[in-house]
Amino acid sequence: HVQLVESGGNSVQAGASLRLSCTVAGLAFEDYSMAWIRQAPGKEREGVSCITWNDKSKYYGDSVQGRFTISRDSAERTLFLQMTNLKPDDTAMYYCAATDRLCTTTFLERFQYWGQGTQVTVS
Repeated sequence: HVQLVESGGNSVQAGASLRLSCTVAGLAFEDYSMAWIRQAPGKEREGVSCITWNDKSKYYGDSVQGRFTISRDSAERTLFLQMTNLKPDDTAMYYCAATDRLCTTTFLERFQYWGQGTQVTVS
């Protein structure tokens, strides 16, 4: 049974920082590329960042480039997203997702497994 469980979401002021975590169970974490994907009310899902299975490459959406950093810890089977200089436009539900296909922030249908999400609100 595959489980992706996000945590770390909160309500913060603009300019603050947050660190999201996603713990993974039930799949070979080291074989999967992982991503953070967000969705704001009334908007389409948006790929935030993706990290390859071997931690060799990282990809970011234009709106978060330079402010967010994705990382992974295979020993802990955990995915992270360090978010700095948060803006109101970053307000969304943040999901982690896993794929055994190519890493992407565009083709979100590639991701086979998804978590339930953690809410980030920036005011």
